Amino acid sequence: MADISILANKRVLIVGLGKEGIALASFLAGHNLSVTVTDSQSAAELGEVVERFEADGIRLVLGEHPTRLLDEVDILFVSPGVPLTIPFLKEARSRKIPFSTETRLFCYLCPAPIIALTGSSGKSTTTTLVGEFLQAAGYKTWIGGNIGQPLIEHIAEITPQDRVVMELSSFQLEYFHPRINKGVSANKLAPLLAGWSPSLGALLNITPNHLDRHSSMRTYVRAKRAIIDFQKPEDIVVMSLDNDVTRTIGRQFGDRARWFSIEAERPNGACLYQNQIALLDENKSHQPIIHRQDVKLLGVHNAANIMAAALIARELDISIETMRTVLMRFTGLPYRLELVREHEQVSYYDDSIATTPERMMMALRAFDRPIILIAGGRDKRLSWEETARVIIHKTAHVILFGEARDMIAQVITKAGQDITTTQTQLHLCNSLAETVTIASNFATPGNVVLLSPGCSSYDAFSDYMERGDQFNQLVADL
Repeated sequence: MADISILANKRVLIVGLGKEGIALASFLAGHNLSVTVTDSQSAAELGEVVERFEADGIRLVLGEHPTRLLDEVDILFVSPGVPLTIPFLKEARSRKIPFSTETRLFCYLCPAPIIALTGSSGKSTTTTLVGEFLQAAGYKTWIGGNIGQPLIEHIAEITPQDRVVMELSSFQLEYFHPRINKGVSANKLAPLLAGWSPSLGALLNITPNHLDRHSSMRTYVRAKRAIIDFQKPEDIVVMSLDNDVTRTIGRQFGDRARWFSIEAERPNGACLYQNQIALLDENKSHQPIIHRQDVKLLGVHNAANIMAAALIARELDISIETMRTVLMRFTGLPYRLELVREHEQVSYYDDSIATTPERMMMALRAFDRPIILIAGGRDKRLSWEETARVIIHKTAHVILFGEARDMIAQVITKAGQDITTTQTQLHLCNSLAETVTIASNFATPGNVVLLSPGCSSYDAFSDYMERGDQFNQLVADL
C-alpha cells in the first residue's frame, strides 16, 4: 500500500481553502508535514478554520497569492475551485513546480479498489446508486470525490476489503493528466504526477458545460477523458451509446466498453426492453432488472443513469436481485427533480442542480403535464437554441430571474417566432422569491412548477444547494 512518505521533507503549498483544501491541510499537518495555505479570502471571511489551522501550526497567507511563496515550495496542491488561469498558478507552471490535488493524492494512497464516474450530467445519481448497490451486497463502501466530504479525511479507516466509489468533475480530472506537469522534474513525486484512471470507470455523457472555466469544448472533453485515458488493457469502461461524444470516444475501447442505451442494444450492455430496464449478455439475451413504472426516479435520463449503475454493479458481481431491491426504494438525491410539495393540487419540483440548458431539457422532458418553469442565474456561455424550442413546446409560463434572464428571454422569443402555435408566456423577475409568488398565482390544479435554472447560481447564491434550499423554503411558506 502507498503511504504519505512520498511527501517526506517536501514543502507543500495548498492553494484554495475549499472543502478539499481544508481537509488536505488537516491531513498533511496531522502527518507532521510542512504545510502552507494561501487563499484569496481574508481571515474574517474564512472564519473559524483560521484559528484551528493556526493552532495546528499550519502557516496561512490570506487575502492574496503572493508569488514569493513559490520560492519556498516543492509541490502545489490546488483546490478544484481555483482556475488554472489565475496569475499565481500561471507563474507556478512557468517555474515547473509540480501540481497535484487532494483527490489525486487520495487515489494514490487508497488501499481499496476505486470505481470512478464522470459525465456532464447524472454523475451524482449514478455514483450514489453504485454505492447503494455495493452496500446492499455487503461491502463497506466509501462515496466521495465531487460528492460529499473529501475522502482524504478517512484514508486511515479504509481497508483493502472495502470499496470506494468516486464522482469526479472536470475540474478534478484535469489534474489526472500528466500534461498539467509537462516539463516538471518529477523525481520521487512521479506517482502523483503521472496519468491515472480507475480500473472500472464510467464516462456517462459529455455535453457542453463549464465553458466559462474551460477555454474550449476540446479542453473540457480532454479533462473528462482522464477517467479512461490511462486505463490498463484489461480495464473496463462504461459509456453511453446515445451521446455523440462518448460514442465516438468509446470506439477505441473495443470489447472493454460496456454500452448503455435508451435507443439500441449492444452485447454485454444495458437497454430498455418492453419498458423494463435490462442488462444484456454477450449474446444480447435480456436480463430484466426492474419495470420503469416501479422506479421512483423521473425522466428517461434517470433510466440511463440506472443502466450505467447496473453495468458497473454487474462488473462487481452484484446480483440483479440486489439491484432490484435497491431500485425499488431509491428516491433520488436532493435538488434533482425533487418533489418539494403538493399545494392546491400543484406539484412543486426542485431541480436546482440543472446548471446547464441540457439538464433543463432533461427535466422538462420528464413531465407530460403543463409546466410553469422558473429559470435563470449566471450564464455559462452555453448554447440555448435547442433548449428554447423545448421550453416553448413544454411550458405554459416561463418565469426568469438572475443575470441571464434577459438573454434567455431573447432566445425564447426568437425561437417562438418560428413556432406559430406557442402559448408560452414570459415573465421577468428580480428575485427567486418573486418567481415563486408569480408561479403560484398562475398555477392551476394539475400543473407542475419546476425550478430548473439552466444556469449557475453564483450571481446570487453560494451554490446550487443554497438556491434550492431557498426555493424549498419559499414553497413551504406558500
